[in-house]
Amino acid sequence: MVARPVDKALPRGDARWLSKIMSAMSRLRNTRTDGPENAPARCPPLPVCHGVAPSRVYLPDGPWVTVLEFLVERFRFMEPQILRERLELGVIVDGAGTSQRVDTPYRARQWLWYYRDVPHEVPVPFDLDILFRDEHLVVVDKPHFLASTPGGRYVRETALTRLRDQLNLPLLCPIHRLDRETAGVMMFCVAPASRAAYQTLFQYHRVAKEYEAVAPWHDDLMLPCVHRSRLQTAQPHFMVREMAGEPNSETRIELVQRMGTLARYRLLPRTGRKHQLRVHLSALGIPICNDPFYPVPRARREDDDYEHPLQLLARAIEFDDPFSGSRRRFESRRRLAL
Repeated sequence: MVARPVDKALPRGDARWLSKIMSAMSRLRNTRTDGPENAPARCPPLPVCHGVAPSRVYLPDGPWVTVLEFLVERFRFMEPQILRERLELGVIVDGAGTSQRVDTPYRARQWLWYYRDVPHEVPVPFDLDILFRDEHLVVVDKPHFLASTPGGRYVRETALTRLRDQLNLPLLCPIHRLDRETAGVMMFCVAPASRAAYQTLFQYHRVAKEYEAVAPWHDDLMLPCVHRSRLQTAQPHFMVREMAGEPNSETRIELVQRMGTLARYRLLPRTGRKHQLRVHLSALGIPICNDPFYPVPRARREDDDYEHPLQLLARAIEFDDPFSGSRRRFESRRRLAL
């Protein structure tokens, strides 16, 4: 994997990020013509800002006197001074786009909108290559370590945020997802109205997905084989385990190449459960190389080990396009390191 040059991690409350937020809100105020009574109930009052969509928090009935009191209790793991500063900057707004202040009275049964910011979000030093783009689809070749969508510790350093910003497509949305640790082909929909047509293909197993993995080789493996099992979320909450019961996951596993004590496998999942391929290979006694979670989770690192990515790649995806009717196949240009 070849890293690209990046700036140092942005600190919490980074002036450049706050400047972008303030600029976006300024443009919004200068162009808004509708009053609070005409603001669409489900339309966010804040625009997508450099690829980052606004988040929201609901104000329930309660004893709070001011908005600040509620936010301090709601976001108890955040320093109160940070919340105070954001209110003073006017970057938290109500449904009409009105900035909330430190002394704004608490008014229940409404939404407040804001931009999430992650303290010290470290840039992922790998490019996100675009394989295909038309009026409906954007297909990319996602690198290892880049999250598909915002969540947890990742907001700006995600495939969705990068693409929205790079392509100026604020309504871009994912059709499916890849684990942060997995590289390869991933599809996005340009407009939300087109998303259901593509997701229906996944729902009815009309998408052929091909993965590649490097894992140990065992002489007693009988390949090709089909592995079926029931997968359920387990503790820790981000992990998945095989349980007794009716199978809800299925993967065909084929040998591509022997490499001494390792082998390269082709994985053809019929279902798309969380961590399915990683759990299935682990259950067969051949856990994917460099997997931080399976068969047992490793001690969490403060930073990513870019030299040892998970050896799992979404090699290709193939389907009949619901709009053009043509057969489409997209293949990753990436290669696993081992």
